[in-house]
Amino acid sequence: MKPSTHSLIATYVVFCVIAMATNLGTQNALNWLLVKQGVADQFRLLIVLAGGTLAGLLIKYVLDKRYIFEDRSRDLNSHARKFSMYTAMGLVTTAIFWISESVAFFIVPTTTGLMVGGMIGLTIGYVIKYHLDRRFVFEAAV
Repeated sequence: MKPSTHSLIATYVVFCVIAMATNLGTQNALNWLLVKQGVADQFRLLIVLAGGTLAGLLIKYVLDKRYIFEDRSRDLNSHARKFSMYTAMGLVTTAIFWISESVAFFIVPTTTGLMVGGMIGLTIGYVIKYHLDRRFVFEAAV
């Protein structure tokens, strides 16, 4: 049964918040660990961005596939193709996220700057990503 548009939007927003929390929480934990290890800012930023992005990507794919696009495919080939496309669609939105987060970090080189930039970039990126995923990744399921 297809959910109402309002229910779908609310569910998508909740999943975005979960993925954002996963992403930014992972970033915060990695940042804390790397600061303790004395890793230089430019290297720390790259590691933090990549780790958070991967964690958020994985949780968001599972939630979107099952609950937003109601995709029930289970075979490995289907998962591989869809996850590859999902990731490809995410490259554009990840660029938006990373640019927003990086600019904020360079303006305010603190954890707060990093997190605020991340929230702004993730919000813009998720709106765009929904439309890309609907059109190119889960088109048969919609």
